[in-house]
Amino acid sequence: MNRDKRITLGLILLTLFLIAALFAPLLAPYDPFDQQLKEGLAPPSAEHPLGQDKLGRDLLSRILYGARISLWVGVATVTISLTIGCLVGAMAGFFGGWLDELFMRLVDIFLAFPGILLAIALAAVLGPSLRNVIIALSVMGWVGYARLVRGQILVVRELDYVAAARALGAGPLRIITRHLFPNIAAPIIVEATFGIAGAIVTEASLSFLGLGVTPPTPSWGAMLSDGRSFLLLAPHLTAVPGLAIMSVVMALNLLGDGLRDRMDVKSR
Repeated sequence: MNRDKRITLGLILLTLFLIAALFAPLLAPYDPFDQQLKEGLAPPSAEHPLGQDKLGRDLLSRILYGARISLWVGVATVTISLTIGCLVGAMAGFFGGWLDELFMRLVDIFLAFPGILLAIALAAVLGPSLRNVIIALSVMGWVGYARLVRGQILVVRELDYVAAARALGAGPLRIITRHLFPNIAAPIIVEATFGIAGAIVTEASLSFLGLGVTPPTPSWGAMLSDGRSFLLLAPHLTAVPGLAIMSVVMALNLLGDGLRDRMDVKSR
């Protein structure tokens, strides 16, 4: 599949995901918290296209509302991580010296811990909640952006247009914001695309373990966890949220791959 087809397919799937998340209250056929205990574990039907969970709640409605959780976690985590990572990476790469050494050793410390294990530990200490999930993911997420930004700035800070800006009296803040960041934006955008996918998967993992959002808030990971006890009796309970997670992550990965190839000068 060439890059244009990957970008198009990724955008189509991602648009469907965004519509589901943003307009969940209008699209959901039922209240996602409404329980019909007598209809628990009911398979897909005309009234409930994706079936019902063990408490009789409509699975389609919960999937739509769960998309809002995934979207918020992905966007919020990447926004916070990107802000911190860009700030740290820009200062380390532009000024160098002891500041670069300090920040990069801090990055090395964070990289010494497996990301998912650090997120699990932080979520366990802070307690299960949406806010704490975002905090836990942001604490481990900024490191990759910091290394990427630092590496890019180390390359572009020696170019002629940066030297010309210095000669004209431009200060460090102006050089970084007006001359460096616009020229390193492409790899940052691509990395952010993959970062959103990673945040969605990690949030689902934490919710699966009971460290994510608190019940009865719909979360795709928690829905997977609830359905694992009924794999044979009601396979739709795990298949539906699993396919939802797979589709969104695939959409973001296709978009990221396509953008990376499009923005890569060597591939043209």
